[in-house]
Order: sequence, then structure tokens, then C-alpha cells
Amino acid sequence: MYFTLPAIVSLFLIFLLFTFFIVKQQSAAIIERFGRFQSIRQSGLQIKIPLIDRVAGRLSLKIQQLDVIVETKTLDDVFVRLKISVQYKVVKDKVYEAFYKLDYPHEQITSYVFDVVRAEVPKMKLDDVFVKKDDIAIAVKTELNEAMMDYGYDIIKTLVTDIDPDGQVKEAMNRINASEREKIAAQFEGDAARILIVEKAKAEAESKRLQGQGIADQRREIARGLEDSVKVLNNVDINSQEASALIVVTQHYDTLQSVGGASNSNLILMPNSPQAGSEMLNNMVASFTASNQIGEEMKKAKKAKDNNKGLNETTDSASDN
Repeated sequence: MYFTLPAIVSLFLIFLLFTFFIVKQQSAAIIERFGRFQSIRQSGLQIKIPLIDRVAGRLSLKIQQLDVIVETKTLDDVFVRLKISVQYKVVKDKVYEAFYKLDYPHEQITSYVFDVVRAEVPKMKLDDVFVKKDDIAIAVKTELNEAMMDYGYDIIKTLVTDIDPDGQVKEAMNRINASEREKIAAQFEGDAARILIVEKAKAEAESKRLQGQGIADQRREIARGLEDSVKVLNNVDINSQEASALIVVTQHYDTLQSVGGASNSNLILMPNSPQAGSEMLNNMVASFTASNQIGEEMKKAKKAKDNNKGLNETTDSASDN
């Protein structure tokens, strides 16, 4: 029986097809011979015996992620849903265990996550679940590592990515948070109002102090001006009483002039006689003169009284002798 060339080429290609195979990067292939484990092949071009060896399966050595949602109840009887994300991979040196010892790793990991979460969360109140979520993740990772390492799986990281309480509980928490924020805002507004009042009072006190100081300075300057005016009048043989009267009249006219020049000044009634000013000055001078005369008479009377008293005492003493 003779084989034609096309038949020989076809048989050779089939032989090559069943002999060579490729293993992708970050993966491993399990080779079985007559149904029994033969070897583990890593990435690259690999050879097997056709019809004797076969690729029983392939495993990825990349990091994989599994998300597990667990619903449980907290210590304060609040139902909560937690989303646990587990990152894991097949250990390169334990491909045999991962392939032959465990058929469904996802289900196995999910079972351990449920077990740990439902054991840890009921020990905590709802607020503690939010605060201690990292502790829950660590507990899950520790339990998974102890269980899955025997099956050739390494737990890289475990995260609690979401905590979702019951709807009514979330509404109550939102109301509490809103009231707390309103309380804080009211406190800040009250503090700002108190600061404003204090600063305003300080400003008013400082203004009054400066105003009083200004009035005092003004009065001192007026007194100095009056003193200088009296000295000038004394130099031209005008005594102090006449100078004081003249200054009072001058200030009187200055005041009338300033009041009259003001836009919102009221009506002022003044004497309409042309001699009103001189009469006012004469009257003031006369009043000062009369006052001085009365003072002098009172001094003379007191002096005479004292002299008479002394004379009487002398007479009485002589009579006794």
C-alpha cells in the first residue's frame, strides 16, 4: 500500500498539531498521561506525545477579584449589607493543589467570607461597623489565608468596599447628621454675633474716650485763650473784672454769629435797640463793680466787729483787776 505525498504531509501536520501547544504568559497547563497527572507546563511553546498526553486544564496565575455581598444584623438589631472584595491568586508552586484539590474556588471563598462576616458583625453596633471595617477585612483575610493556602490559593487583600444599612436606618442617620450640622452652624452664628457685639462695644467705648479727651483738650485751650486775653487787657489798664465782662460779651456775640450761620438754627429773639450791646456791657460792668463794693463793705464790717470784740475783752480784763 503506497501513501501519496499529500497524505504524508497531512499526517505530518496532524502530528505537529497534536504534539506542540502554547501556554500563555501568567498561566500554567496541567498535562495528564493516560488519565494520570504527568507534569505542569509554564508559559511558552511546549511538547506532548500525541494520543498519549493531553492538556487536562489551564490555570491563570494572575490576581483575581471576587465580590461577595453579605447581609447580616448588628448588635443593635440593624440589618446591614456588606460588600467584601477578595483579591487572590494561584500560588505558582501549588498549581497541582489548586487544580486537583478544589473544583470551585469562588464558592469556597464565598462560604468563608459569609462565615467570618456573620461571626464578627453581630458583635458590633452599627457605628462600630463603619469605624472598624478594616478589622472586619483583616479577620476575613486571616481566615481565608488559613483555609485556602492548603488548596494552593494566596489571599492578597480583603476590603470592605460598601456598608449599606436598612433604608429606614439611613433616613434616620441622615436626619441626625442634618440636625448636627444645623446645631454647629447655629453655634458658629452665635459666636460671630457675640464677637460682633463685643467689638462694637469696644469701638463705642474707644469713641467716647476719644470724644471726652477731645472735649477736655478743647476746654484747656479755651481756658488758656481766656487767660491770655485777660493778660492782654490788663496790659492796657483794664482790670480783671472789666476784662472778664468784655470777654463774656465777645463770646456771646461769637455764639450768636455761629448759631445764625448754621443752616438748621432756630429763631433767636434779641433786643432791637442799637445800644443793646453797650447797655449789656455797662450792666455787666456795673454788676461786677457793685459786687466788689459789697465785698469791700463786708470786709470792713467784719474788721470793725473784730476790733470791737478785742476792745471789749480788754475792758473786761481791766475791770477784773
